[in-house]
Amino acid sequence: MTKNLHWWQYGVIYQLIVRSFFDTNGDGEGDLPGVINKLDYIQSLGIEAIWLSPIYPSPMAEFGYDVTDYTDIHPLFGTLNDFDALVTQAHDRGIKIILDWIPNHTSDQHPWFMESRSSRDNPKRDWYIWRDPKPDGAPPSNWISVFGGSVWEWSNETDQYYCHTFLKEQPDLNWRNPEVQQAMLDVLRFWLERGVDGFRIDATCLLIKDDQFRDNPPNPDYQPDQAPDKAVLPKYTRDQPTVHDVFAMIRRVVDDYDDRMLAGELYLPIEKVVSYYGKQAPELHLPLNLQLAWSPWNADKLASTIDHYENQLPAEGWPTWTISTHDSTRIASRAQGEQARVAAMLHMTLRGTPTLYYGAEIGMQDVPIAPEQEEDPQGKRTDRSRDPFRTPMQWDNREHAGFTSGQPWLPVAEDFSTVNVAVQHNDPHSLLNLYRRLINLRRCEPTLISGAYISVPRKDPFIAYQRQGGERRLLVVLNLSAEPQNFNIGEGGRHGRILLSTFMNREKEEVHGVVELRGNEGVIIVV
Repeated sequence: MTKNLHWWQYGVIYQLIVRSFFDTNGDGEGDLPGVINKLDYIQSLGIEAIWLSPIYPSPMAEFGYDVTDYTDIHPLFGTLNDFDALVTQAHDRGIKIILDWIPNHTSDQHPWFMESRSSRDNPKRDWYIWRDPKPDGAPPSNWISVFGGSVWEWSNETDQYYCHTFLKEQPDLNWRNPEVQQAMLDVLRFWLERGVDGFRIDATCLLIKDDQFRDNPPNPDYQPDQAPDKAVLPKYTRDQPTVHDVFAMIRRVVDDYDDRMLAGELYLPIEKVVSYYGKQAPELHLPLNLQLAWSPWNADKLASTIDHYENQLPAEGWPTWTISTHDSTRIASRAQGEQARVAAMLHMTLRGTPTLYYGAEIGMQDVPIAPEQEEDPQGKRTDRSRDPFRTPMQWDNREHAGFTSGQPWLPVAEDFSTVNVAVQHNDPHSLLNLYRRLINLRRCEPTLISGAYISVPRKDPFIAYQRQGGERRLLVVLNLSAEPQNFNIGEGGRHGRILLSTFMNREKEEVHGVVELRGNEGVIIVV
């Protein structure tokens, strides 16, 4: 059933922050040699592809999402030779490499922007978005930055404002300019020629802004505890119709290379997310579905989110699932205790491609960060720091969790002596080994990858669904309660056999009519 599928369809993608993964030189910051060092571990998980956080040269005003050179490596992480070695050694193990690509903006230290801001008649002036103030001197529009305040920053050099959707150190590129398009497409070709297998595209729906620079309408449902940019509705700054032409163009470049992939970050309602598969022409292979990463850990909410997404997918749209990211609370902090095991089964048995965030496989939780240790520019401006879910990987019970011999750039969790790879590796009951069993089961059970998703009637606290491929039917039942529960499998078949449980020693157990689930247990049943 998987023989006609691509790697990005049948495999599990592992997202890691290079800076937080493994440090080989003792400076407290993870690096590319550190990723190479841990390739055998990643392979042992059964991972198909690694998605790397930004590794380009950068002043690090926003964790490397402020780029000064798209075709080189930040010295903090290593060199181009290190990157080439990573690609080679990953490919030798059958592991693909996905790069984070940041096309919406550069650093204000990028040579392109330094030229652009130098004078109004510079050849690169129109590579960025410049506007005169309103007659009263106010910014050109009411657009609000993701980090708060106006997106418009005044430049004394030329007495105009430039646009920055994020920090003022991250000026937005003008994607309506064909020269910008060509330069950024050449960036893709540079990395594709080096063997990169795919790209995760940052801020996908923001590349095109309204060319009339109209004010966004106020958000009537805005609450003071929401992020500052939610005060207006992004009618003219997000998901503009012509952005789809841009991604069709990008897709054509990637399709010139064999079996490469585009995934896109989309903070949009599902109805809009699915449009990025492309209607007039192919666009993204995987418009990333982030709904579960933001959902409360509640059976009704999760089940309705899953069903809604499945119902909205176009016929040829391949689903994708993310339950934690570098921008959202870790799943083990939302699905606490043994529920992290239930979350693992949910993530690995839904139809489509799962993206696994580093540390989720051992149950890493958000780490409290003291104000004096904070690194996140968003956290320094608001109360929404992302540092807690970006802390170093917990490898063993040595100092700093075996991440570094120096002082880690962010503090390590206090529970690292028990929550780490070394402790869990040899424990057959561990969360780490549950993930390995689940990922291996996906490899052996094509029904879990491409079989149809069929929602099963249920009631709280259960999530239940069937996966069907040909005559093969698998029923997944997840108990989101700490109390034992009984589930009638009559809707999916009167009799069945447990294929895998989130607990041990239930494999091959026969089920007749009703399956008894312990608290915090999930089961996969052949029916």
